Amino acid sequence: MATRRIAILGGGAMGTACATVLAENDEVRPVLWVREPELADAMQTSRRNERYLPDVPIPDVVEITSDRAAAVADVAMLVAAVPSQFLSATMKPFAELVSPECPIVSVIKGIEIGTFRRPTEILLQVLGERPVASMCGPSHAEEVGLRLPASVVVAASDDQFAAQVQQDFTTDRFRVYTNPDLVGVEFAGALKNVIAIAAGISDGLGYGDNAKSALITRGLVEIGRFGQSLGADPETFAGLAGIGDLMTTCFSRHSRNRGFGERIGRGETLQQILDSTPKVAEGVPTTRSVHELAVSRGIDLPITREIAAMLFEGKSPLEATDALMNRPVGSE
Repeated sequence: MATRRIAILGGGAMGTACATVLAENDEVRPVLWVREPELADAMQTSRRNERYLPDVPIPDVVEITSDRAAAVADVAMLVAAVPSQFLSATMKPFAELVSPECPIVSVIKGIEIGTFRRPTEILLQVLGERPVASMCGPSHAEEVGLRLPASVVVAASDDQFAAQVQQDFTTDRFRVYTNPDLVGVEFAGALKNVIAIAAGISDGLGYGDNAKSALITRGLVEIGRFGQSLGADPETFAGLAGIGDLMTTCFSRHSRNRGFGERIGRGETLQQILDSTPKVAEGVPTTRSVHELAVSRGIDLPITREIAAMLFEGKSPLEATDALMNRPVGSE
């Protein structure tokens, strides 16, 4: 049986997890591109990503390389798994290496600072017009890599490509649904990280279940309000990309954004946390982007506004709590 070569661009936790999922498909031959040659060599030797996903064995069928041209040669599809703020710079060297017909699916959750572009918009600008898709949902790489059951949603620029991504990624432990709302899926995946920081701050402050549940509920309202103002389907936010991913990110011990927020709640500064870990909490740059865009468009996002004030203006978590709790009352 002929196999289709699929390149995963990005050697972090999610890129590695995607490679392990695709390795279960007998019709797919995955190749994982890792930016750092020394990390690629170590992963090739140990069949582990010791830096980002140490507990997950990488199947032998997965090719691992730091050579861009070799990674994308004769591929049927690309999978982008790079933090949103580095996506444009990372993809530019691939622009002349990939076929203009080659489709690409993003597993990235974020919005670019300054341009406010969604990941698929960045990919189209850098690589040129082609079919694009976004796959989001409650899918921590640590669990996906260990074959714990998970379900996600894929939205694409056309139904045929969505169906192809669904077919390639679906296994007996990784279930993929389709959704026509590309804008909503990407905004849901990005904004849930902002609310997860808020949930983590609540944890760090010891505010308990009532406060955290209220934050998540009202956070979902903010996500929907923001997304709908930019053309998203409101039903998307009640699905896997919306409330599903939001719950996982706000409660899980694996969540970098929730963990980041907890450290803020306990009194650490943004810079102290950034200096202490190589792992990217996507919610930090996303908070800046979403807040700036919301202000420019007059979208009321009180939780996001207070998170931005804490991260970038020195406002204390207690001051932010008071600001949220003492706003004028209204109807739900």
